Order: sequence, then C-alpha cells, then structure tokens
Amino acid sequence: MIDRINVTSQIRAALRRSQIVLLLGPRQCGKTTLARAFVSSDSGAYFDLESPDDLARMSQPMTALAPLRGTVVIDEVQRIPDLFPLLRVLADRKPLPARFLVLGSASPEMLRQSSESLAGRVEIVQLGSLTLAECGANTREKRWIRGGFPRAFLSRSANDSSAWMTNFISTLIERDLHFYDARLASGLVRRMWTMFAHYHGQTTNYSSIASSLGTPASTVRHHLDLLSGLLLVRQLQPWFENIGKRQVKSPRLYFRDTGMLHSLLGIHSAKSLLSHPRCGASWEGLVVEEILTSVPHSDAYWWSTQQGAEIDLVLFHKGKRFGVEVKRADAPSVTPSIRIAKEALSLKQVTIVHPGAKSYPLAKGIKAVGIDELIRTPTCIYEP
Repeated sequence: MIDRINVTSQIRAALRRSQIVLLLGPRQCGKTTLARAFVSSDSGAYFDLESPDDLARMSQPMTALAPLRGTVVIDEVQRIPDLFPLLRVLADRKPLPARFLVLGSASPEMLRQSSESLAGRVEIVQLGSLTLAECGANTREKRWIRGGFPRAFLSRSANDSSAWMTNFISTLIERDLHFYDARLASGLVRRMWTMFAHYHGQTTNYSSIASSLGTPASTVRHHLDLLSGLLLVRQLQPWFENIGKRQVKSPRLYFRDTGMLHSLLGIHSAKSLLSHPRCGASWEGLVVEEILTSVPHSDAYWWSTQQGAEIDLVLFHKGKRFGVEVKRADAPSVTPSIRIAKEALSLKQVTIVHPGAKSYPLAKGIKAVGIDELIRTPTCIYEP
C-alpha cells in the first residue's frame, strides 16, 4: 500500500471545515482505501452502496443515518442520487452530530445534484491515479508505463499489470458506462476510446473523429464530456485573448492515466513505448497531469496560434502567469515558439520540464527543470 499523505491531509482538513466532503475520482483509483483510513469498513458508520447488505440498510436512509455520530462514510453514492437532499437535512442539524465523507465518480449529473442540494455545505476533493511523487522517483519509468491505478502499478509483473488494465477498460465500457449513458454500443465506445487515445496531446477535432467513426460530432462531444466528468480524460481548455494573433480555440485532449492510454494504443512494454510514435505525447501527458495535480494554481490552460507558436501550460498563480513547456529531450533549448509565448502572454517565467537530472537557467525568465526536481519541489515552477 502507498501512503497518499497529501490527499489524506486534504480530506482531514475538509472534514474539519465542512459538514460534507465529496471525494471524487474514477473507479479503482483508491477512494475506498483512503476512506477506510477514516472509518473501518466493519463500522456501522460505513456504507458501501454496491453491497446488497448496505443497500438494504439504506432502504430507510433517515433511519440509518440520523443516529450516527462522528464521521460517516457513504461509498458509491451515485447508486442513490436522491440521497443528496437528505444529506442536506442531516448537515443542517445543530449541534452537528456527524460529518459525511461521500465517495463517488464525478459524473456531470452527480455534480449538478450535489451543487444544487448541498450548496454551502459540501467541499469537493478530487482523487486521481498515483502521482510520480507518491510512487517515488526511483519508480518513474514503471509509473509511466503502467500508469497510476494502484492495482496496475503494484502488480507483480508487467503482464499482470497489462491484463488488469485490459480487464478494467472492458469493465468500464461494458458495465459502468451504461450506468451513465446506455445509448452507445460497447463496440462503438471501444473504437471511440482508441481514437481518443491517438489524439492524446493534440487539439480535439470532433468532426474528424466523428467522420472516422461514422457517428455525429455531437455524440463524440457528449461522450468526451462524460469521460472528462468521470475524470478519465482531461480536456485542457485553450487560453486566448486579443493579442493580434489568430489563436487556436479548441481543447487539447489528454488521458489522465498513462496506463489506460498505453493499453488503448496496444503498448505493453518499455520497448514498445519507446518505439511508438505517441511516445513523446505520452510523456507530455504524464508530466502535465503531475503538474496539474501537484502544483498549486488557480487556473490552467494551453495556448497556441494558427502560425504554430504554442506552449503546453499557462498557469495562473497569485495573480501572475507562468508558462510550462514539456520536452522529452535531455538538453532542451529555447525555441522561437517559447519566446513568442512568453512575450505575447506576458509570462513571468517559462519552465521547460525535461527527463534529465539537471536544472539550469536558459535565458532571462526561462529555465530548464529536470523531472526529479519537479517531483521533489512542485513549486519550483514559480521560483526564479
């Protein structure tokens, strides 16, 4: 088991501040394991709504929940979406006898219901797959290839990890997604996911994907939004403003877990990864997700112009803008694209993250940072 100290601290602090904490993340990312650190699964204050016994206990939710004291855990809350109005009533009691740690997948519908029913009472904590920092710098390549879902990363062998991820994706497509959207056939969904994987790290072209699949662009857009809501993919929105340049205004698509990406691309070993044409995009996605998970920021975007200038991340932090470019090169250099981005967007600093060990300045306001330093000190992106 890997200790997820930062997330545990976030949950503990949120439980002190708020009546209800909503822990959101994809299936099998470790939500249940974290919740059991707060309340034992054998406790009467723990409800797993995929368990028939616990589901039966919740047939009369007010009777089951009202007498409880301390921290109460409700896992897989999306199974009973009508529970949120009741939680509002329980959260408004004075004095407050119990606080609720609620676990679920971040579907758009569930977020809408929770925001409407629990406004001012709920704090949301997102949980993704294991970060590079949580896994340890010495396991960086293993984490890149296998991804960060705990059971994939901790498998005894690469073959076991690959088999688990293949089965996991099949379960998501054939069972779980029908809970949110039963309109699409499993075969079409699998082809769509594979197409998304080939767009990893690129601008999303809904029409091109739809044309390849023989389905309406609105279907592709809807399904991609669903996967974003389930925290399986990230649609990184573009930053644009009136700067006298024609700018790209479409999101960039990333799978949030590289193990899932590699499985969909048919990559099952380090050798096949390093020779694959999407290798650079895979490493870029790994670093982008690490930064967006570990580095404090208020907003994050990507930026590109029609003329080809671009930068992978524009981070807003304490009223200033910072740029991040990810390069899979041992000795990155300052490109014209980076200089254009720095000037056009008034970036306080640009950091080029690379897989090498050394960090060093490249030009005024531009520096190279090795991935190991980023893992040790995420805020180095904001330091001169």
